[in-house]
Amino acid sequence: MRSSLTHRHVEVFRAVMTAGSVTGAAAALSTSQPSVSRELSRMESLLRLALFDRVRGRLQPTAQAYALFEEVQRSYAGLERVADTALRLRQFTQGQLSLACLPAFAHALLPGACARFQAAHAGVSVSVNPYESPLLEERLAAQAHDLGVAEHDGALAGAQASLLLELDEVAVLPAGHPLAARRRLAASDFAGHAFVSFHPRDRYRQRVDKVFAEAGVDRRLAVETDNAVAVCAMVRHGLGLAIVNPLTALALAGEGAGIVARPLAFQIPFRVFAVRPAHRPGNPLVARFQVALAAECAALGQAVARAWGGGSRRASRRPA
Repeated sequence: MRSSLTHRHVEVFRAVMTAGSVTGAAAALSTSQPSVSRELSRMESLLRLALFDRVRGRLQPTAQAYALFEEVQRSYAGLERVADTALRLRQFTQGQLSLACLPAFAHALLPGACARFQAAHAGVSVSVNPYESPLLEERLAAQAHDLGVAEHDGALAGAQASLLLELDEVAVLPAGHPLAARRRLAASDFAGHAFVSFHPRDRYRQRVDKVFAEAGVDRRLAVETDNAVAVCAMVRHGLGLAIVNPLTALALAGEGAGIVARPLAFQIPFRVFAVRPAHRPGNPLVARFQVALAAECAALGQAVARAWGGGSRRASRRPA
């Protein structure tokens, strides 16, 4: 019996129950009334159920028909959900996107980029996964995420990097510090002051140390920590001066924040790269997120320029 019951039988039965008549069902299915009547009779014979009573030439559903209709509706609802999901995927209104980044970008760049992206793709779930270097590079090389955001493009095995933004590092000081009166800080201004630094393995720590060594400036290293947000928190509590990326400084410094930022008289470049794993299965949402990421980088570059002058030395470009 089960093998003989076809989708056409169920379709005709559902059409009759929904339309309320053979005439309405035939019109909905673009077929003839005799054809609908034959399919219904065949279905009743196969199921050995009386699904309709014939009353004055009209079909009256039985209790068994209503019970069966509930099950049919549940089945069709499942099929409709599948079709709706496929439509949303085609229109990029549903899906998942996995991102990997440094902690600084999870705080000061990706929130704005995600907001721009989800304004156009509200049904997409975005997973933001912060990693310190070198774990970030290892995760991207392992093809573990759809897209990465990094500070450098050096020798990323199995990944392709593109430059989005280039700015300069800035100094952060406790609010009220005497050096805050200066519009720009030279290396010599840091001489003898307590300094909050990154760990020695950090690339920016190494660049900062080189600048001061070449200038012959001795600082008093007070605290070491591993990310820019933590550095700024130390500065806010008066533990010293620091040099951090301009995006974190823009997010955390300012009036009433307890810290202020000042541009440097020397350059320590800070760069933002989008990193795409080369061998991960393609996700069409990645290119769309890169558009939002590029727009956010451009907006932040302009905000940095307004805050401290200069700004980006490279305009963000939308990916092709």
